[in-house]
Amino acid sequence: MSYLQKLGLGKARYDKYPFVSVNGHESDCWVGWEAIGERLRESIQKSGKHKVVIAMECYTGILDDEVVPALREQLSASSIHITRECAFKTTSDIEILVEPYLGGNDPIFGFMASLCMEDYLDAQKVKSLQDELSAATEGIHLVYGPGALLCCEPDWVVYLDMPRWEGQLRQRRNQVSNLGMDNAGLKVSLQYKHSFFVDWPVCDQLKRDSMDAWDFLLDTCVEDEPKLITGAALRAGLKQATCQPFRVVPFFDPGPWGGQWMREVCDLPDGPPNYAWCFDCVPEENSLLLGFKDIRVEVPSINLVLRHPEALLGEPVYGLCGAWFPIRFDFLDTMQGGNLSFQVHPVVDYARKHFGIPFTQDESYYILDAEEGACVYLGLKEGIEGAEMLTDLSEAQKDPEHGFDDEKYVAKWPARKHDHFLIPAGTCHCSGSDSMVLEISHTPYIFTFKLWDWGRLGLDGKPRPINIERGKSVIRWERTEAWVKENLINAVEPISAGEGWREERTGLYKSEYIETRRHWFNGAVEHDTGGASVHVLNLVQGEEAIVKSPTHAFKPYIVHYAETFIIPAAIGKYTIEPHGPSVGKECATLKAYMRINP
Repeated sequence: MSYLQKLGLGKARYDKYPFVSVNGHESDCWVGWEAIGERLRESIQKSGKHKVVIAMECYTGILDDEVVPALREQLSASSIHITRECAFKTTSDIEILVEPYLGGNDPIFGFMASLCMEDYLDAQKVKSLQDELSAATEGIHLVYGPGALLCCEPDWVVYLDMPRWEGQLRQRRNQVSNLGMDNAGLKVSLQYKHSFFVDWPVCDQLKRDSMDAWDFLLDTCVEDEPKLITGAALRAGLKQATCQPFRVVPFFDPGPWGGQWMREVCDLPDGPPNYAWCFDCVPEENSLLLGFKDIRVEVPSINLVLRHPEALLGEPVYGLCGAWFPIRFDFLDTMQGGNLSFQVHPVVDYARKHFGIPFTQDESYYILDAEEGACVYLGLKEGIEGAEMLTDLSEAQKDPEHGFDDEKYVAKWPARKHDHFLIPAGTCHCSGSDSMVLEISHTPYIFTFKLWDWGRLGLDGKPRPINIERGKSVIRWERTEAWVKENLINAVEPISAGEGWREERTGLYKSEYIETRRHWFNGAVEHDTGGASVHVLNLVQGEEAIVKSPTHAFKPYIVHYAETFIIPAAIGKYTIEPHGPSVGKECATLKAYMRINP
């Protein structure tokens, strides 16, 4: 029996390319270098200026070799000034600048940088560039690259954006370097570390400060298929997203333990040996598609968080977290796969001290589907000696074939569809094989200390980094079987009920800021953000449901099984009910929001 049949689904309905329609700006979009050049030249001609300076501000990850020649040809530019060459400090100076944030030889972890784009610029070089631009009497002059906005007084600003996920794919293909560096051949994990702790915070700060000044946004996510929209259209699209339910663009990735469930249920292409992860709601890394008639423009969904944090997150959540989306939904597929790495997440004090982040990765596993015999490893056996376990973990790393005796040390629990396992930081855990996990966590998203990886290699044929030394500093040894059973497994509490629906509290643990609620329904269910917290939901049972506004503030929004969707705090009241093939059947959603006063 197929997974779809087992779930009672007629076909795969999961939408891999959700978008937000941008109303009133349908014609503010141009596709292809020729059309883009024509639009920019038209603006210049209408201005009547004989000398024009255009700042082409870039996020990290842009393919300069594609973009610069195209701009030169289309605009017949009199001069193009590449900031990396004419305004940045030397590579050696930048290496010294960023070194304190890169964690030395640590292959994964660093410290969140307190740098800004100005720190990368050489004041004397910038002054020389400005003098050269001032001396020019006519022509089109482009200042191109990160920091372009800070190097000139532009007549127009074109922002070249790049979602973090596409940037990572380009790092894997050795196509791009880190900010101010020439390291395209660097090991991918080190490029990612550099991006996470340094490049992205630096670029995001300038992005947030300058978004009002953007005259145009240039989307170059798909090579040789550039798209240009006006800054007004971008800002309208981001505003529109705060007024309706929406989804970010999910991305899928294989892994050494990955499974086959998502391939079928989410209708994914053949090719990769498996699909391990789906980032279905990680706005820091996902994209947001903006719709202009039949054209889709891809922008980083972090733009929405940076632009409208209070409307999206809610004023109390913004006050607590800042412009950082606090709830992550992702999938972990081990159906016909293997166990996840045995791991632990750092407690808050450790995260603050060692990584410069104000919170940690508290999380939970909600079981969307499971085969007979599936399990979750959670907590430790009673009466074990911590020092002995750590020694055995270290010995297992030296001799993977000998392995780690998980049955001696780790509590193991059967996992069934709709079970919910709570995993506060400091709790040893992992999902076993043959399960489909909806992971709900408080971002950030890379702070996992692997303790044991079952003696296997990564997809690159090399061992994955193990962090026993870090892990031993945060393990809560008192979280043993009896405690876990009482506090972390199916802590379901009925909350309320009405005609055609019932509500349950399913977690998370009392030390965590996230609250989760499950609604079972065959009729309409009323929800309300109260303006206080963003809601993130997933349709965990049922083929299709529809989200409506009781005041018709937004168009009815259809969601399908396993799709994660976001309800901005500004929406307030909304309803969810079965739709299409699910009418007359029982559906269920799992909702997460921030407990402001836990």
